[in-house]
Amino acid sequence: MTKNFSRWRKSRNSEPNGECVEVGVAFDGTIGVRDTRHNGSGPTLEFTREEWRAFLHTIRAGG
Repeated sequence: MTKNFSRWRKSRNSEPNGECVEVGVAFDGTIGVRDTRHNGSGPTLEFTREEWRAFLHTIRAGG
């Protein structure tokens, strides 16, 4: 079951052609990531805070 996320914000690295991702937060701290092309109706990836930190670390390290 998908959680209820709020405070969605668009990535600072979004492309001007509309290919963007948004990040939101659930009440329990779960991080949600979705594609803006679906206008909020598409699937949402869900990360724990620890998973999100590891994901960002890997991306920033070029992995």
